[in-house]
Amino acid sequence: MTVKDLVFEAIETLRVKGSRKGVSRIAIRNFIGDKSTVARINLSLKRAVEKEELVQVGQSFKIAKKAAPKKATTAAKKTTTAAKKTTTAKKTTTAAKKKTTAAKKTT
Repeated sequence: MTVKDLVFEAIETLRVKGSRKGVSRIAIRNFIGDKSTVARINLSLKRAVEKEELVQVGQSFKIAKKAAPKKATTAAKKTTTAAKKTTTAKKTTTAAKKKTTAAKKTT
């Protein structure tokens, strides 16, 4: 088991539901115990924060929420509505051209 796995296991086990802060660095060290060194734990925490897998709040850490798929669906909806607007605009311009040509012929 890697140090990263140990850190994530510690955070999942020690976290309190509804807590905004997360799990402290010292609590993570105490949970892991002699399975790894302090330097490796700190390096693992640092890298996980850089990769946005963990969120750091002071000296505490939380597992990051994955919110990217929700943004992708709203972007897809916006592009479809924009495409609909352009097609309706084209229809009105062609209808206006037909009216002007018909008016010229009748006079």
